[in-house]
Amino acid sequence: MNNKKKDDIFYVCTLIEYIARKTRNHRGDVIAYFNKDDLSRQLRLAEVNHSLSFEQVSDELIEEYHISNGDFDTVMECKYTVPSVTSIGRVYQMLVLAVYENDDVEQAMIDVFSAFISDEISDFNSNVYYSNPDYLRCSYLDGKMLE
Repeated sequence: MNNKKKDDIFYVCTLIEYIARKTRNHRGDVIAYFNKDDLSRQLRLAEVNHSLSFEQVSDELIEEYHISNGDFDTVMECKYTVPSVTSIGRVYQMLVLAVYENDDVEQAMIDVFSAFISDEISDFNSNVYYSNPDYLRCSYLDGKMLE
């Protein structure tokens, strides 16, 4: 996979994280608004959208997909320094790249953001979001956090 495609995946993962924080939703709730074609479109638009603010792009997507507000506020509940949306976007990008198969990155994104591990990564009071990427991959594949 080329670097442009990896950058596009990073951008879309970060955008999903941003939308989830803005709407106070689980990341799995946000990804549920998108199907594979929608994600493919966002990946194609990533290079252009990257020059716009996350605020603008997220507002457009929230309106277009009618993403409602939730009550999952990981930022407000955080006792420590809140990791940036780009830091968490990078965690998701690395996990998606580690588990995707058959060049179906859109399905990998849906699977990762919908999995149990997404709420674990979103718990900013834990150490999961800065865990070793291989540990995250193995935990994801095992269906539970490894001890």
